[in-house]
Amino acid sequence: MSDERHIARIRVEALAPGHAPGASQWAQRLGLPLDGAANFALQLGAEGLQLAELGPQAPGPVRVDFVEGAVAHRRLFGGGSGQMIAKAVGVQSGVRPVVLDATAGLGRDAFVLASLGCQMTLIERQPIIAALLEDGLERALQDAEVAPIARQMRLLCGNAIELMSQWQGEPPQVIYLDPMFPHRDKSALVKKEMRLFRPLVGDDMDAPALLEAALALASHRVVVKRPRKAPIIEGGKPSYALEGKSSRYDIYPKKALKP
Repeated sequence: MSDERHIARIRVEALAPGHAPGASQWAQRLGLPLDGAANFALQLGAEGLQLAELGPQAPGPVRVDFVEGAVAHRRLFGGGSGQMIAKAVGVQSGVRPVVLDATAGLGRDAFVLASLGCQMTLIERQPIIAALLEDGLERALQDAEVAPIARQMRLLCGNAIELMSQWQGEPPQVIYLDPMFPHRDKSALVKKEMRLFRPLVGDDMDAPALLEAALALASHRVVVKRPRKAPIIEGGKPSYALEGKSSRYDIYPKKALKP
C-alpha cells in the first residue's frame, strides 16, 4: 500500500473573503497553492493563522496564541522563576540570561523565559511552523499586556546548525534545545500538535550535530530538554540534570552565570 497519507500536501485558505489578500501573501511567501487536493490547510481568519488537518477524523487546528489560553495561564500562574525551565537556563536573583532557543516550535518555552525577563532569539527551521510563530508574535504585539514580552523575542527562520555556526556578534549566554523526539507527553494538546507536525517535521535525526553547534557557540551553558527516561543526546555528557514528572533538562555548563 502507498505511504502517501504520510506526505503532507498543504494548501492555503482564507476563512472569510476579507482574509483572501493575506492568505494569498502567505501562499506566495511559502510557495504553497491556494487550492487543489491537500491533507492540510494553512488557514487565515479573524483569530490569525492556523494549521488544520483536513478530513473527518482530524483534530482541531493549531495556532500560536500568546495572549489567551494555555500560554497565558502559564504566564499568570505557572510559578514564575521557580519553574524548572527557569532554573535550568540559570534564571536567579539578578540574572536574566540572553537565551537562544534553537528549536523554537510554537514558542511556548521561549515565551515563558521572555516573560521572566530573558532576551530571547528563536530559531525555527520548518517554514510553516515559523509562519504560525511569526503570526502569533505579531498578534501579541497588539496586546498592551503581552507586547512587552513579545518585544523580548526575535524570530529567525532557518537551519539552526547553520545559523549557529555562522553566528555574528555577541554569542548567546545560554542555548536551549528541545529536539523533536518521539514524545512521551500524553496531554491532548501535545498529541494533537504531534499529529499535525510530525508529517511536516519528522524526528530530529541531527540532534548530535545540533548539540555540538550549541556547545561551540554558547558562552555560559547549553540546556537540552528531553523526555524524562530518554537517553542523553550523543556527544558531550551533561554535568547534571533537573528532572520533572515527564521531562528533564540536561545541563552542559561552560561558565557560571553571575549577576
